[in-house]
Order: sequence, then structure tokens, then C-alpha cells
Amino acid sequence: MKKIDFTDLDGKVLRTFLTILEESSVSKAADRLGVTQSAISHTLAKLRLVLGDPLFVRSGQGLTPTERALSLKEPAQKVLDGMRALTEGRPFDPQSEQIRIRIATNDMPRELIFPQLLRETRAEGAGLRLEFIPSGVPDPELLRSDRCQLMLTPLPPDGPDIFQKHLMTSPLVVFYDATQHSPPDSWEAYCNCDHVEVRFADGRNARAVMRGVDQSQIRPAVVTLPHFNAIPAFIQGSDLISTDTALMKQGPLVGLDCAPLPFECAPVSIYMVWHQRSANDPAHRWLRARIEAIAASLQT
Repeated sequence: MKKIDFTDLDGKVLRTFLTILEESSVSKAADRLGVTQSAISHTLAKLRLVLGDPLFVRSGQGLTPTERALSLKEPAQKVLDGMRALTEGRPFDPQSEQIRIRIATNDMPRELIFPQLLRETRAEGAGLRLEFIPSGVPDPELLRSDRCQLMLTPLPPDGPDIFQKHLMTSPLVVFYDATQHSPPDSWEAYCNCDHVEVRFADGRNARAVMRGVDQSQIRPAVVTLPHFNAIPAFIQGSDLISTDTALMKQGPLVGLDCAPLPFECAPVSIYMVWHQRSANDPAHRWLRARIEAIAASLQT
């Protein structure tokens, strides 16, 4: 019988395993990694042989991990993190490396920062590839599992292995259509307005950024949306209002009128968040510095 060599478990194999585990699908794992389904299937067959376990079994339209596969998630991630740490002191040249990063963020930070970032870095010859996933109210497991490598959010997750950096601050304002009505001029008028709000896929509400406000007095939303980009279509030509950061005026809500809130409410801060495994990676440090520079320019 052929002896199985554990060194067959290289970094690409482990990353493939973790991606299948997260996606519960060979086809989705292939799309995420940018390879063919046959390549994923071949890697999975190698893993099964080396580990002596099926790892995944078919269940409906997807794959269900075995107990052995679940038990390997944390050790596999630690090995990958250790391998990544070996490259932290390497020379880094953005013009000669392909930099691929997945970022969890919502509409406003994505549209304000990253189009400019991509234009600038492409003009310099940098090989930057960006992929975005919605962050909603983000969970630190997105970073811990390497499902994303960076977050931009007003609600940063906490943890001893989670790092954050303040990027910018913006007051909350009322967005409305001035051709239809005036903005509310009191707390009572605001509470009695018809509102448009965003609720994320996990069920949590974007109003979580309204700290210190008794939201129980605010009339329930007339329209609830999954993302901010859809807000203008409902507010234009109507008496609806939306409460969002003033920075939205430079991004998803550029076509709407805005006015200050008619009551006291703390401004909203946007943070950049990453896992400790990325803290000293030269490519990640380079990207964070570029993001900070663009965010600073938006505040001036």
C-alpha cells in the first residue's frame, strides 16, 4: 500500500479545504478561488486520501462536513496563518505583485473610497484585485475564518485578535426630496415622518448607529431595504425620509437633499478592521495606508 505523505497538505490545499467548508459547495468554492470545479474536486480527492476521511457528504444541493472536517477547521487556519507569517519580512513591490483582497463593507464606504483607490493604484501599475461582500453588522468570524481580510464599518466587532483603526467621522442627517416637503424641524415631527430604513441580511437594523436615541418613539418604517443604494428611488418624488450619515451625500444618496437632525445624536465613526494575522503583512499594510489617505481627504 502506498504510504501517504502529510507534506502533500500544502497551503493551497488547506485554503481549498477551508473554502469548501465555508461555502458548502464545490462550484462556489471554485468561483471564489478563481479555479475550475475539476481542480477543486481533484484537491478534495487528495485531501480525502491523505486524511482518510470523506470530509464532505452530499446533502441536498450542497455539501455537509463530517465531524473530522469540522475538527480540522481551526488547525488548518492556524497552519495557514503560520505560513503567512513567514512572508511578513519580505520585500514588497505593488507593481510586481498581484494583490487580491476581499473586503466586507456596506454601500457608502465601498463607493466613497475604493473606486478612487483602484483608479490611483492601477495608474501606478499596481496589480490590485478587489472583491466585496456586505458587512451588515459585522461578525468577527468573517475575519477569523479569512472569509474577508478587511472590514470598513461603523460597528467594528471586538476581540483580542481583532485590530481597528478610526478612518472618519460623519454626523447623521435626514435625507429627503425638497421638491415634495420640508425636513422635520422637531423630535416629534421626525418621529411622525414616514421612514425608509436599511435592514441587513442578519436581521439587524442600520439604525444601530443612532446611539443614545429612544428609537421606540420613531414610527415603523414604510419601506425596509437590504442596502443603501436603493433608498433614492423611494424618496425621490415622495414624502419619505431616511436617516444616514452626511458622507452618504458623496456616495449612494448623492441625488437627495439633506438637513441636520432636529435633535441631538452622536456622530458616526467609520473604522477599518482586520485580523492580527494581517497586521504585519506588507501588502496589507500598504493597502491600509492607501485607504487611510483617501479617507482623510474626504474629511477635509
